[in-house]
Amino acid sequence: MGTTPVRLRIAHAPRLGRYLRSIATETYFLQIIGLFVTLWMLFATGLYFAEQRFENSTISSYGESLYWGVAAFSTAGIADTPSSGLGQLIGAIWIVLGSVIFFGAIVATVTSYFMRPVQRPARQIVDTIEYNLEHMQDLTIEELELLKKTTDALILHMEQTKN
Repeated sequence: MGTTPVRLRIAHAPRLGRYLRSIATETYFLQIIGLFVTLWMLFATGLYFAEQRFENSTISSYGESLYWGVAAFSTAGIADTPSSGLGQLIGAIWIVLGSVIFFGAIVATVTSYFMRPVQRPARQIVDTIEYNLEHMQDLTIEELELLKKTTDALILHMEQTKN
């Protein structure tokens, strides 16, 4: 009974790179994350200054307020409660806003990524052609001829569209 060696294949690395690049260029993910980080720092700063006057506050440094911001929006339930009324108001707004932005960014990015082929069917064709070119050694002669015919038709269509 023989065993076949396990080969690590990084065949999907180019596809993963294209996937991440398309998320960065064709969705608002990076802009939303930038907004999220900016608001997180602003709310942490506001909370730190609101809690700075209270002796019994568990948030006594900017680092602790940053940590509180992460624990609060992630709904982990491990965040310390601010002591001041202003700190509690800032915290409540951040919990709602941070959760909506963070989880909304994930849902919006996934949705917009998977809606892309519906909006741009030509891009889906190009992705399919690229995939087939990456795996050309696995294609039959008939599949290669069909790939050539499809590629030629796509080029002709694009030339006609531009003219």
